[in-house]
Amino acid sequence: MTARTTARARARATAVCALLGSSLLLVPLAGTAAAHPAAAPSPAASAPHAGGFDATALERALAEVPDGDVSAALIRVGGKGSWSSSAGVRDLRTGAPALPHARFRAGSTTKVVTAAVVLQLVAEKRVDLDAPVSRYLPDLLPPSFTEPPTVRHLLTYTSGLRPGASLGSTTEEMYAHRFETLTPQEVVAASVAQGPAHDPGERQEYRNIHYTVLGMLIEAVTGDSYEHQAAVRVFRPLGMRHTGFPGGPDPRIHGPHHRAYADIGGRTTDVTEWNMSDRWAAGDMISTTADLERLVFGVFGGKVVPRSLLDQMLTVPDVDGATYGMALQRFVIDGREIWGKTGSRPGYHTVLGATRDLSRTVVHSVNAKSAREDGFPLVQRFALPAFAS
Repeated sequence: MTARTTARARARATAVCALLGSSLLLVPLAGTAAAHPAAAPSPAASAPHAGGFDATALERALAEVPDGDVSAALIRVGGKGSWSSSAGVRDLRTGAPALPHARFRAGSTTKVVTAAVVLQLVAEKRVDLDAPVSRYLPDLLPPSFTEPPTVRHLLTYTSGLRPGASLGSTTEEMYAHRFETLTPQEVVAASVAQGPAHDPGERQEYRNIHYTVLGMLIEAVTGDSYEHQAAVRVFRPLGMRHTGFPGGPDPRIHGPHHRAYADIGGRTTDVTEWNMSDRWAAGDMISTTADLERLVFGVFGGKVVPRSLLDQMLTVPDVDGATYGMALQRFVIDGREIWGKTGSRPGYHTVLGATRDLSRTVVHSVNAKSAREDGFPLVQRFALPAFAS
């Protein structure tokens, strides 16, 4: 590859990564892990380049796993030509091979599910996209919110809400509090107490707080838990049998899964067990790559979001610099429009993406110590080749 080609590819991928949202995470548990030889990638379901994507590049990326950062990687490509493979180890201490159907923390891809549930309620005329959120949560906002944001503002990250409470701003701070509980109500209360950051619709700012409030709205409108509504409206209809949420503050991932690692104080630290209930409707989902592929096809295929509302879901608001529609983000690769979402939790990085016509989809789950850092290297290695023509 020439220097010019490399520079062009990196520039394109950097733009894609920024648009996908490199919301990644890094974190820790004691003990330095020993290195183990890479497990061979599982057989591909189709030949390299079948269906117009670069399977060779994906196979090459998997052949390098595990390395100093990534311990395991699972990739699924769908659409016109399907392909799936995995590589790495599920546990650095034992060197046991990666599990193709492992469960993982899916991070902010949870927002796609939350948006789908809200849009179903809109289709049922139980929620109005342009109604103020105070119609459904009358005690949510203090008087400082003279212009309450609408449901649409929340879905498109333009509500003006400030970030809520957190358990730390650095990896070390968060790790020290990994078994503590911060409820969604506490997160939101801390946000609204600060007053609005800007008028609704004025700016698009990607934050978890928008979708935490939407989770509360779902519960208020349905009289049911957010988790159950996600299950009966999205997971069960789409056959997502291995997707769900931890039991409240439960820090464990139940069922087959990979260990997750991060660098803490210069040491490789196991960060698999972590209470992430404060992320809730914005990022607490646990899933598999096969289930997330079902989610992609279900959403874009009109199975969980009516097509009339899907058009609105995939519309970027007329705000300077905006790139997100509702939950999903728009970007362009070689003139082809792609909609995608990243998700990250300590040691877990997730990507889902698709063309509107579902001619190409990709889902990946990568266990990486760099999951909270710049997402460009992970997206470049394990997602972009799926859209290479």
